[in-house]
Amino acid sequence: MKKFKCCACGYIYDPVVGVPENNIASGTSFEELPNDWTCPICNAPKSAFEKE
Repeated sequence: MKKFKCCACGYIYDPVVGVPENNIASGTSFEELPNDWTCPICNAPKSAFEKE
């Protein structure tokens, strides 16, 4: 599973970790995130992320 980086703030989404504080379980790939998911740091849309 690949990591994705927010182009707005630099946050790295790591599927191995997930985002437990946002109820995104470990092992959730970026592609499996809901389309309305936003960066937990700056609220940028999913479309603002690129493969790391």
